[in-house]
Amino acid sequence: MEGYSSNGTEGMGRPDGADRGGRGWTGWTVLLWLVAVSLVVAEGRRVKQPRCPPGCTCTKDNALCDNVRSVPHTFPSDVVSLSFVKSGFSEITGGSFVHTPALQLLLFTANSLDLIDEDAFLGLPHLEYLFIENNKIAAISPYAFRGLKGLIHLSLAYNNLETLPKDVFKGMGALTKVDLRGNNLVCDCKLKWLVEWMYHTNATLDQIYCTGPPIHQGKLINDLLPHAFDCITAEFASYQSLKFESISVESFAFGEDQYVVFAQPFAGTCSFLEWDHVEMTFRTYDTIEGTSTVVCKPMVIDDLLFVIVAQLFGGSHIYKRDTSANRFIKIQDIDILKIRKPNDIETFLIDGESFFVIADSSKAGSTTVYKWNGNGFYSHQSLHPWYRDTDVEYLEIGGKPHLILSSSSQRPVVYQWNRSRKQFDRRTDIPEMEDVFSVKHFRVKGELFICLTRFIGDSKVMRWDGAMFKETQTFPSRGSMVFQPVSIGKWQYAILGSDYSLTQVYQWDTKRSQFIPSQELSIQAPRAFSLVSMDDREFLLASSFKGKTQIYEHIMIDLSN
Repeated sequence: MEGYSSNGTEGMGRPDGADRGGRGWTGWTVLLWLVAVSLVVAEGRRVKQPRCPPGCTCTKDNALCDNVRSVPHTFPSDVVSLSFVKSGFSEITGGSFVHTPALQLLLFTANSLDLIDEDAFLGLPHLEYLFIENNKIAAISPYAFRGLKGLIHLSLAYNNLETLPKDVFKGMGALTKVDLRGNNLVCDCKLKWLVEWMYHTNATLDQIYCTGPPIHQGKLINDLLPHAFDCITAEFASYQSLKFESISVESFAFGEDQYVVFAQPFAGTCSFLEWDHVEMTFRTYDTIEGTSTVVCKPMVIDDLLFVIVAQLFGGSHIYKRDTSANRFIKIQDIDILKIRKPNDIETFLIDGESFFVIADSSKAGSTTVYKWNGNGFYSHQSLHPWYRDTDVEYLEIGGKPHLILSSSSQRPVVYQWNRSRKQFDRRTDIPEMEDVFSVKHFRVKGELFICLTRFIGDSKVMRWDGAMFKETQTFPSRGSMVFQPVSIGKWQYAILGSDYSLTQVYQWDTKRSQFIPSQELSIQAPRAFSLVSMDDREFLLASSFKGKTQIYEHIMIDLSN
């Protein structure tokens, strides 16, 4: 018993195996070491907890930053509301708040902000309230609010916004309130999308007044309808460049196809082009060889195609298309004693009979009308001898056929068709319009207008008032040889060429009843314009006397996009 008692006392009085060289204390040492390490780690974690940044005041769950120079990247993790007041940074850059994903409310007021960048609020999945008020915001990226799917209330009140990028609220389906008061919103086509959005969103907007344009100025944007915006416009876009100079261009239909023909004075040819429906370009169809060709005028009579080819040297001729041989053949010469220096050709029908007239610009020649007699063309009437005519225009005034001859030696002269005599009689001239190179006419809502081209000075638009032509608008001319009206659907244009500057395209404004500047085209020494329709597309053909002939496509543009 004594031995047992002694051994038991030793076993109970010391840690396990303490009598074995001190090894009994090892377990307790490890345990104490682990506890100490845990305390140190915990203390370390408490030290690394983000503190409130300089310039900011933090409470339990919100932070207010006053006059800071940039957005701090560290805030206490329990901050869910963050405000910036009178801060010095000018823009909210992308990803500024990726380090504060717990935010539910974000406010900017009385700052110097003028720009909100793309993905400015990326990484804020819990944000519900965003106030950017009383700042200087003038521009917002289209993707500024990307990712804010849970946002309920957005205020951009009292900034310098004049517009908003289209679909800037896209993907923000939770919105119930948008405040845009106190901005200078211009209710033009750029904001049409907002009006459409207002009609489809569940969010409410406070009443906002338009500061422009004049048609909507002072109106509530909330009261506007999408159809109140006229946002479809058009322009001529460069489509194809042809590697030759030309002085005239005509488009025409023959059979079931459309063609164009250019007169090339230096090459001495009439170049016919057709449309390639596969390559979607204009390609060579045929040519008529000649000398110093200035006009190639197509004329279709009873399914026969004739081409009057006017030349400065070697006389002028008439060609006919031989469909069986698939080529042009010369059928007639034009009297060289009457037509010495042709400058323009017009074709027309009167009472079912076919005519053409050639304006002659020589001192000894005479502008002459020719008539088709079933077998050929013969001289029907000589007009305006010795006056050096530069242009002839056929038009109807009051339902009666008329010709207007332009001349370098006198004012434009108006001739009227005498049905009993079957000839043109001189009627009047256009007063105070000396030095007119050409006259072209157009109609708007039944009213007759003419464009008068002057090389230097002022080209003009005049309107027929029932008794005479009266000036309605003037256009500065700087080396102008063509002032061509063209009509495409509802669009009416006037194109003023220039040898010294860019060609000016004007578009008719129905509300003002006048032309307004539309665009500029770069064409070297333009001489003529013509329209042709191919595959439901409209093309403007532009001859160039000193450079490459140009082809433009008329395209529609939606300004609301």
